[in-house]
Amino acid sequence: MPYSHLLVPSDGSELSMQAVRHAVALAAALGARITFFHAQASVPVQVVGLGEMLDATTMEALMRASRKDVERILEESLAVAKQAGVSATGEKVMSDLPHQAIVEAATRLGCDLILMASHGRRGLVGMLIGSETQRVLVQSPCPVLVYR
Repeated sequence: MPYSHLLVPSDGSELSMQAVRHAVALAAALGARITFFHAQASVPVQVVGLGEMLDATTMEALMRASRKDVERILEESLAVAKQAGVSATGEKVMSDLPHQAIVEAATRLGCDLILMASHGRRGLVGMLIGSETQRVLVQSPCPVLVYR
């Protein structure tokens, strides 16, 4: 089946950016377009459980930094696509359930393939959020290509 619209979620990790480059190469070969996607948590995962220890100014600074990071992730992904001559857009949403946001975006945008990294963040953050890729695999309305 030829794919025409790829959804490529990215968290900015090195493996995720490798998946972005792979998705761009695949889209170029297929003549497909890409929507790069990022689901930003309402509270940065690194501060979960520390809310009472942080004042409002600190939380706002952390959220501002998180939003800048999301913009950087999408800009880097779009630059890779532009360099390869692949049509691409970027989309971000606020969601504390990234897997659910990814599945909803694939459905809403009419994507026929999700291409994402097998895992992203490591360490405690990775343990806290679990495997978003595994959750997407179980719930996806379309095929999922997992980049390792």
